Amino acid sequence: MAGQFLSEDFLLQTETARTLYHEYAKVMPIYDYHCHLPADKIAADHNFDNLTQIWLYGDHYKWRAMRANGIDEKYITGDASDYEKFRKWAQTVPYTLRNPLYHWTHMELKDPFGIEDKLLNPDTAEEIYKTCSHMLKTPEFSVRNIIRKANVKLLCTTEGPLDSLEHHKQIRDEGFEVKVYAAFRPDKGLAVEDLPALNTWIDKLEMAGDTEINGFASYINAIRERHDYFHRNGCRLSDYGLETAYADDYTDAEIKKIFSKIRSGQELDGLEGIKFKSAMMFELALMDTEAGWVMQLHLGALRNANTRMLRNLGPDTGFDSIGDFEIARPLARFLDRLDGISKLPKTILYNINPRDNAVIATMIGNFQDGSAPGKIQYGPAWWFLDQKDGMAEQMKVLSNMGLLSRFIGMTTDSRSFLSYSRHEYFRRVLCNIFGNDVEAGLLPNDIPLLGQMVEDICYNNAKNYFAMELA
Repeated sequence: MAGQFLSEDFLLQTETARTLYHEYAKVMPIYDYHCHLPADKIAADHNFDNLTQIWLYGDHYKWRAMRANGIDEKYITGDASDYEKFRKWAQTVPYTLRNPLYHWTHMELKDPFGIEDKLLNPDTAEEIYKTCSHMLKTPEFSVRNIIRKANVKLLCTTEGPLDSLEHHKQIRDEGFEVKVYAAFRPDKGLAVEDLPALNTWIDKLEMAGDTEINGFASYINAIRERHDYFHRNGCRLSDYGLETAYADDYTDAEIKKIFSKIRSGQELDGLEGIKFKSAMMFELALMDTEAGWVMQLHLGALRNANTRMLRNLGPDTGFDSIGDFEIARPLARFLDRLDGISKLPKTILYNINPRDNAVIATMIGNFQDGSAPGKIQYGPAWWFLDQKDGMAEQMKVLSNMGLLSRFIGMTTDSRSFLSYSRHEYFRRVLCNIFGNDVEAGLLPNDIPLLGQMVEDICYNNAKNYFAMELA
């Protein structure tokens, strides 16, 4: 007998899995320590005008699927009306079968909108659009209430060092009970591939700190001032999006010379660029350690592969892919350099290439030092891997090579306020893994023991890992 699509027992193949999900995982709050939600919308307690605005604006997952389905760019990032764009998305959805977008789309219609008796397609598009858009305009569907409905206790947006954090201050001052903090993302300060953009960023850094940057030492001090400013405003973690880690040897004299070349607009050779990034990563990691922060490294994305579309639309518009960079050796050197002087902070390592799963799962074991449970974390399945198979494989590899019981669980890594369904998706996958293992005699049928582990992975481990206030 065929199963019902998206039933209450979706993805839960055994009685043990169903018990673990419904009695343990489902009720746990969400600790969303990495996302890209716009803080200004939370500060304003914004109501979106329609379903397209909350669902399709900025969602490069959906944009990629629409392009693959032959949809003209006019209806993706172009000047078509919001309803026209939604119609084209509804036209695409039936073609996303077996893509995680098909699951996510209908999970997000079910929660928070309560639509569970209709599949999105051209025939249902108008009714679903009108129903959801009407709901979004009501106070119940302001962004803060959507966050509340998802049972979120804390979330961390991702901001560059130049951000004023004015929206985070407003959220805090207004007493929103969900804690909203920023993660410190200094990638632009390492980006020697585009010297004009890097120099413009350094100029803005000077203005933000009202200080003169006349060399590498003053550059680091200016960034440290912004790091301190973020710390005073509740930030307790950094985040980097890098092709790989950088840990080449360098001398202070070399870095001073390289920085002078940067400021004079002279192109660097490849080795000079790597040395500069190596120095920057080391100095920034020291700041994290001294402040007691967690350092996140997102490794392996090949970004902006389509230069024509980069020129037309800019970055983060759906033209990135999995890269095949060397990960293990430079990452080991970077972590070892910090560990050797007792300056390695708590660290979360994410990979985007599934070939690197075992690399990361074994790398974290090299630098656990007994100072904290799971000090070095294998981050959750990320980006192209944050789907059913990718999540299961990440947890399988971590189980075999580390301690799944100390895993800090899922994040949304999303720009959409509707993406909290990804936590539900993850939790169902997690419980199904345990349920299948019990069925096969690989784990004891001890529901309290397994239930505690599920609760820890869903919420408790992250809450205990990060030094961020929840009260």
